[in-house]
This record gives sequence, C-alpha cells and structure tokens, in this order.
Amino acid sequence: MSAVRAHVIADLRERISAIETHAVKKAGCLAFGVPEIDAVLPGGGLAHGALHEFAGGGAGTVDGAAAALFVAGIATRTTGPIVWCVTRPDLFFPALAQVGLKAERVIFVETDKEEEVLANMEDALAFGGLGAVVGEIVRLPMVASRRLQLAAEKTGTMALAVRRWRRQAEANDFGQPTASTTRWRVSVRPSEELPVPGVGRPRWLLELMRSRAGQCAEFEIGACDDTGRIHISGGSGDRSNTSGRSVHSA
Repeated sequence: MSAVRAHVIADLRERISAIETHAVKKAGCLAFGVPEIDAVLPGGGLAHGALHEFAGGGAGTVDGAAAALFVAGIATRTTGPIVWCVTRPDLFFPALAQVGLKAERVIFVETDKEEEVLANMEDALAFGGLGAVVGEIVRLPMVASRRLQLAAEKTGTMALAVRRWRRQAEANDFGQPTASTTRWRVSVRPSEELPVPGVGRPRWLLELMRSRAGQCAEFEIGACDDTGRIHISGGSGDRSNTSGRSVHSA
C-alpha cells in the first residue's frame, strides 16, 4: 500500500511541476544573462507575473542594502515604470542610480503600516502596465503572498518583496512558507581584487533558497553594474548546488 501511495504522490508532484513550468513559460521571464544562474531557473530567468522574495544574508543593514540593490538591478532591466512601496524613506537613491535605476522611472508609495505596504503592492500589481512592483516588508504572511502572486499573474507584472529586518528575531520569519515563486538571499563578500591598488567591484554571495519547479543554488557574483547586470565573480570559486536540495532551510 505504501508503494502505491508513494507512486501517486510522485505522479502528483510531476503534474504540479509541469503546470508550474507551463505557467512560467506563458508569462515569460527576465533572464539574468548569466548562464550558470539562468540554467537553474524554469524558463531561463525570473518569471514575469510572479512574486519573488529577497533578503540579506544577515540581520545587519549591509546585507539588507545589498539585497535592495540586487532588486533594484532586476527592476532596472524591466520595461516600464517601477512602483516602490516603503514604510521608511531611507533609500539612498544615488546607489540605486549606480545600478541603473533612474529617478524618473520610480514612483515611491510611502505608508506608516506594513500591512498597507502589502495592500499598495497588490493595488499596483492589479493596475498593470508596470515594469515591477517592489515592496519593503518584514513579514510576508502566506495569505498576503498568495494575493500578491495572484495579482501578479493577472497582469503579468513582476512582484519583488524585499524583506528588511530591524532586529535578529524578525529574520526568523524568512523561513516561513510563502507563495513566492523564488526566494533569494544576498550577502556581502570582500570586493574583487584589482591588478592595481584601489577599490574593486563589490561582490555578493547570491543564494537561491527556493525555486518553484526548479533547483536551489548559490553563486559568488559581482554586484550589479550601471545597467543592473551581474556576473559570476572570476576566481571566487563559485559554488552551485545542482542536486536540487536547498542550501538553507527555508
């Protein structure tokens, strides 16, 4: 009986994976242009019409800022206006401009409550015609993530949730299940070495913690350039997990 049950479960998983992969192909994807990363993502990139989560590798502001810049680089490479929902107006816009996100493309929506950030994201996604909708939040409840995912699917707009912690205890919420299509973690690494004395290009550890119908992996990358693009960091010993297992409990 157990063998029959296992066969049924395996069959259901294959069907669900096929449905999810078809949905990704239908909506289209935004490729990173980095073969090692695009190869582990269904459709060869970040799916449009889907919710994606991002967080810093620690509770500190440095990793959190790296995650925000990574998201800004993704938004840069989309087409159309960007809606960025916040509760704290503390973004350093010159840094966003350095990764290619120009001020004239961004519409900031500020509110006092995190719940309103989620509501504003949903409204912006339902509006359609946007390149991406970004929301800075601490917690992302399952119900709220499902609403964002459904709203993104209807209009084909990409939803990018940046998880920002104020204290270490809040970081534990990142491990809770959500309806996000992918979940990423970004950590700061020593900058790339230059052949002459000076400050090299910033470098990050990029972890794909969860990918629906895809694999989990991690990469050492060079931070976004002025067009929002990243690259595998040469000589960094980039490590990709192609076993399909998560590199961190999520």
